[in-house]
Amino acid sequence: MPLRSSAQKYGSVAIAIHWLTALAIVLMLASGLNAANMPDGAQKLGLLRFHAITGMLVGVLTLLRILWWLVFDKHPGNPPGMPAPQLWAARLVHLGLYVVILVMVSSGFATVILTGANLQLFGNAPLPLPDFSLAPPFTVHGIIARLLIALLVVHIGAALWHQFVRGDRLLARMGLGR
Repeated sequence: MPLRSSAQKYGSVAIAIHWLTALAIVLMLASGLNAANMPDGAQKLGLLRFHAITGMLVGVLTLLRILWWLVFDKHPGNPPGMPAPQLWAARLVHLGLYVVILVMVSSGFATVILTGANLQLFGNAPLPLPDFSLAPPFTVHGIIARLLIALLVVHIGAALWHQFVRGDRLLARMGLGR
């Protein structure tokens, strides 16, 4: 498989970034939601460490993906027969995903710094963890998490609709199926 995308299919670099980011986002969301419901303690600290590192990975992968598209590669052409409103919706959802991910990573980073939790997450400062809700970026982080979930549902739903209802093999362009 070529590194760069063709007119019909994404290249191996774009596919690898996409699926690594997808996996990291699922892990990041699961660890964040679980940490939010866990009583304070060493388990929560371990989960938050994983969450923070995974969040940074998502941010790096997203910036790498944007750089890849802007400098080194181009997207394949649109699926044939796709109506203009659907094309615009797809563009808006993808742009929304990039923006939401970058705001999510930034608000998480700001929350960690403003609360001093960086000393516990990446150092050996003692427990208890700070009250994250006292940091304004934490509120943004929670809202954006829900928006990210909504955008992912739309994105995944649209991909499945294209694959199984329209039958235009959209998932094959991203390395799944033929």
